[in-house]
Amino acid sequence: MPCWYYDKKELRHTPSIQDGIDYETECRYRKEGARFIIDTGTKLELGYNTMATGVVYFHRFYMFHSFKQFPRYVTACCCLFLAGKVEETPKKCKDIIKTAKTLLTEQKFLTFGEDPKEEVMTLERILLQTIKFDLQVEHPYSYLLKYAKCLKGDKAKLQKMVQMAWTFVNDSLCTTLSLQWEPEIIAVALMYLAGKLSKFEVVDWNGRQPKHLRWWDMFVEDVTMDLLEDICHQVLDLYSQTNNAKIPDSPPLIPSNNRGPENPVIVPNIESASSTPNVVTPCKIPKIESTIPIVAASSNGCLPSEPMDTSKPMDLPGHFPPYPASFPPAGAYQAVFPPANISVPPPPPVNPMNHIVPPIRLGPAPQIRANPPTPSAPPPAPFPPYTYPPMVHFTPGNPPPTGAPPPPPLPSNPPRNYYPPQP
Repeated sequence: MPCWYYDKKELRHTPSIQDGIDYETECRYRKEGARFIIDTGTKLELGYNTMATGVVYFHRFYMFHSFKQFPRYVTACCCLFLAGKVEETPKKCKDIIKTAKTLLTEQKFLTFGEDPKEEVMTLERILLQTIKFDLQVEHPYSYLLKYAKCLKGDKAKLQKMVQMAWTFVNDSLCTTLSLQWEPEIIAVALMYLAGKLSKFEVVDWNGRQPKHLRWWDMFVEDVTMDLLEDICHQVLDLYSQTNNAKIPDSPPLIPSNNRGPENPVIVPNIESASSTPNVVTPCKIPKIESTIPIVAASSNGCLPSEPMDTSKPMDLPGHFPPYPASFPPAGAYQAVFPPANISVPPPPPVNPMNHIVPPIRLGPAPQIRANPPTPSAPPPAPFPPYTYPPMVHFTPGNPPPTGAPPPPPLPSNPPRNYYPPQP
């Protein structure tokens, strides 16, 4: 299987950067495409696994192609369309395009060309070849829940920490973390970040051994603090951008059916706010809003937003009033009994079926004959051998030679007993 993990040096030499797009602009394009996939999937009521799989396809696709060659919003629709089929939550292509049209401006929707459905369906074949038909993608969500079940501590603080870590996993889809590290490492790093911000310190955990210095040593080995802090800073950079600074919209890329040397693509050099140093501190972190709605854990494995109070009994409304004491009224119904002069015929005799199944012998087994019985009739004589006249050749279409004696008549076979005698 192909390796989908790259170092930071490779992420600085992508096809888009080689095509003239600077690194900050490519990061913004990736963020806009990921947000668009999440917003479209949320409107279509798709699961978080489907949206996350589509975002991973999106990031992997642009490790081989340029944003100038393939418009990001068309690619995003194609990735969501393929992810729906892979995660068994398929949506029609026309429904995805219809939803995308409501989320995009008219200028951005021009990248879909004259036939948006044909544009997406054609790009799907290119997407499958690009990702080498490696369709199964793992996400940090399942590892996040698995690790949280092993931690000990205050249940309320633990739930708050896991809820915050789940939000960080949602927002990490807008970065290139899925192209750098495995989902297990991302889950550990974001749980570490959520524990620091929610002031939940893990003191003990299930399955702890003397060789485990930290709780994540039981799940992932050789994870240094520098690695965890690097992952945390990449996620925190999403919140460090100033809200007042409005990023100008880039012009829509030319659709594939209109691309050519006579229509050059102009990409402005826009400096992203992600290049600014991280000024967010744990005590001044802005309010984090999840990009993917979280539902009850009983339906799809996600944590509930509020614990359910099961101490009080459920109040069920009385839809059916009780029957009155005088129901049914006297004389309304009369009991009906069968007449007493009907005689029941006797049952038919039981056939023991002795003529079909012989009775079972419970006594001793009969003795086996020592010698076979003598045959009542002598055995039939063997057939005499059939002899052909010498020097006689019969070929099809040729009569026998003159002077040749006629063939002897066939012997008459006596009746044969088809049951040979016992030896």
